[in-house]
Amino acid sequence: MAAPIRSQASVPGRVRIMAAVGLRMMLHDRLKTMGTMLGVVFATVLSAQQLGTFMGLLQKNTMLADNVVADLWVLPRGLPTLQDTAPMSMSVVHRARTTPGVAWAEPLLYGGAAVKVDGGTTEPITVLGTRLPRGAGGPWNIIAGDPAALGRPDAMFFDDNLRPKLNGLNLGSVREVNGHRVRAVGFTWGLQPFGPPYAFAEFDTARSLLNIASDQTHFALVGLLPGADAARTQRDLQARLPDALVLTRPQLQSKIVRYLLTQSALGISFGTSTAFALIVGFVIVGLTMFSAVVDNLREFGTLKALGATNVDLAVVLLVQSVLFALAGSLVGLFLATRMAAGIRSADLALVLPPWLFGATVLAMVAMCVTASSLALLRVRSVEPGMVFR
Repeated sequence: MAAPIRSQASVPGRVRIMAAVGLRMMLHDRLKTMGTMLGVVFATVLSAQQLGTFMGLLQKNTMLADNVVADLWVLPRGLPTLQDTAPMSMSVVHRARTTPGVAWAEPLLYGGAAVKVDGGTTEPITVLGTRLPRGAGGPWNIIAGDPAALGRPDAMFFDDNLRPKLNGLNLGSVREVNGHRVRAVGFTWGLQPFGPPYAFAEFDTARSLLNIASDQTHFALVGLLPGADAARTQRDLQARLPDALVLTRPQLQSKIVRYLLTQSALGISFGTSTAFALIVGFVIVGLTMFSAVVDNLREFGTLKALGATNVDLAVVLLVQSVLFALAGSLVGLFLATRMAAGIRSADLALVLPPWLFGATVLAMVAMCVTASSLALLRVRSVEPGMVFR
């Protein structure tokens, strides 16, 4: 009688042999292999699409904190996220400027407004009032115009997405915002938060549009001196402003994301849909992997008849699951990036950060390995004698 496989090779040798067997089994029935891999591809695309949409919506809500040039933010206490709020006294800016470690401090206005359109209708915008010449509050993502032009009387930057809605708005066009005539001197692209798009004006112009007193501001932006201790400066500034909240950029971003995930409909609805996408993806991968094993029971029975142990068969399944996961997730991620490029717009964008690619591959590997582990329970019960029936 021929010696069993376990007596013919060392453990590393047996692993190499069974890995090669697993690969050959995949290549032998290419149709079934393609079907299994398509299941992984579909699960990857579904998960990446949901996560990308979710990340895109989060980015819309944090884009102001992401892009404004400031090391520290001063905002009213109790404000859950950056939004229209009651103004603060301009004294917060003056106190910030005299705090050790602070290089500069500027006010920032934030408020809703409406642009009059022919026919009596209006289009909502969010006005950001930034102090020149620093312009720490924007604009950014500029596609036309010079930010310095905001220094002209009644000048504004609008988002390019508004142009068709405002009857072909162009450079030099005059429109009425909150009853004031303003002139478009520049355009941005993609500054469409989870609400009306951003429009930029010089601080005094924005103050007139929003009807804010000259001694008030909504937020204060603070820049630090080179080499200054950010944590210490934050503590000193917070001590000077007990009625306000002083946050670093990462802290403000985390505050916004935490609020959206735990207290807003966005976190509940899209968080639930993303979780369901992952569950559906696992079910798809599990069914395809289990189906592939069931379709190859005679092959596994043959391997057992030749002396392969359950550990050897586990190696076969492990190799197959990892290969399916790697190939399927790479193809799926490529399709997801093409999808993101195809549907990219100011209103909706799939955001696929680099870490998402690595996390998706690891998740697919974990799903496939888990599914193959479940399939191993079926393989363990295979009798070698089935191949002779």
